[in-house]
Amino acid sequence: MENISTANTGKASAPAEPMLEMNMTPMIDVMLVLIIMFIMTLPIAQEAVNLNMAGADCAIVSCNVDKPVRVDIDFDGTVSWNGQVIDRNTLEYRFQQVGKLEKQPDVQLLANRLTLYKNVAAVMVAAQSRGVKSMGLIGSERFM
Repeated sequence: MENISTANTGKASAPAEPMLEMNMTPMIDVMLVLIIMFIMTLPIAQEAVNLNMAGADCAIVSCNVDKPVRVDIDFDGTVSWNGQVIDRNTLEYRFQQVGKLEKQPDVQLLANRLTLYKNVAAVMVAAQSRGVKSMGLIGSERFM
C-alpha cells in the first residue's frame, strides 16, 4: 500500500522539525503597549519650586549689586551660609530675613555634585517659602 502523502506529491513526507526561531513580533507588540501604558499613567508633578533663576544675561540687565549671599551644600547635606556652617532652622531664619528686604541680595547656591537632590530641593523650598525671590545656581555651566 502506498503512503497517501506520496500518492499526491510523489515524495515521502519528512517528519516535522521544531521551529528554532522564536516569533518576536507579539513580544515587541506587548512591550510597546506596556511602555505606552506606563507613560500615560505617570503622575504629573504637582509640586514645583518657582524661583527666578539668574541667567547668563545678568551682567547686561540690572542685577543686585550688593554682596551676594552664598549658600553651599556639602556632599553630606551640611549647609553653610557665606562659609559659616549653619543648621536648617538658622538657614530658614536667614532666608526669612532676606525675604523681608525690599532690595534682596543675590542668593547663590552651590551644591556639591555628590549631594542628594533632596538636600538641594529642601534649601530651594526653604528659600521660596521664606520670601526669597531670586536664586542662582553656581557651577551649572558645566551642564550647558
